[in-house]
Amino acid sequence: MSKIVKEFIAHLGPRVTGTLHGTAKLVIIDEGSIMLSDQGAVVGDETADVTLKASEQVFRNILDGSQNPAMAFMSGKLKVDGSNMRALKVSEILTSD
Repeated sequence: MSKIVKEFIAHLGPRVTGTLHGTAKLVIIDEGSIMLSDQGAVVGDETADVTLKASEQVFRNILDGSQNPAMAFMSGKLKVDGSNMRALKVSEILTSD
């Protein structure tokens, strides 16, 4: 597991625990995949209700609020596979403090 994936898991675990219905997968290009659920964040590459794929920098920008997830999606920086409604919910969780 890369240092970057560990850092994202530590940051995202508390945000998703108890708040996410279903599952989501974040694919950080060239780094690895993180599974999100109401149980938290863990390394994994299982099937999820929605998959969000982007570079490390795009995810960092979304998390720090400097990148709007919808704009990242519309500009092609963020790829979504699965439910767009679930993707919106995941992006709300990612951008919350």
